[in-house]
Amino acid sequence: QVQLVESGGGLVQAGGSLRLSCTADGMFFSISAMAWYRQAPGKQRELVASITSGGSTNYADSVEGRFTISRDNAKRTVYLQMNSLKPEDTAVYYCNSRLLGVDSWGQGTQVTVSS
Repeated sequence: QVQLVESGGGLVQAGGSLRLSCTADGMFFSISAMAWYRQAPGKQRELVASITSGGSTNYADSVEGRFTISRDNAKRTVYLQMNSLKPEDTAVYYCNSRLLGVDSWGQGTQVTVSS
């Protein structure tokens, strides 16, 4: 499995911005699909955004137009730029890597949006 290390979470007021980063080890980052998931207390983990190895992106309806996922293959890093944050975006955000059907997960980073 791939080791993934997330950073960038924190506490922000509604309307603010945060950028999450996730750095992967190993040599297969550039051919891996990457994604960000989140899990709020008492809720199931949900897909927030994904990006293929070719750079195609997909977003949950709830974040479309506010969040942007991107990747830097040279740095083996995927980013999630989060703008216009809302209290309902509060959750633990997890980085995901998928290669040949095998999923790897980061440890998660807490994002808290105050109203």
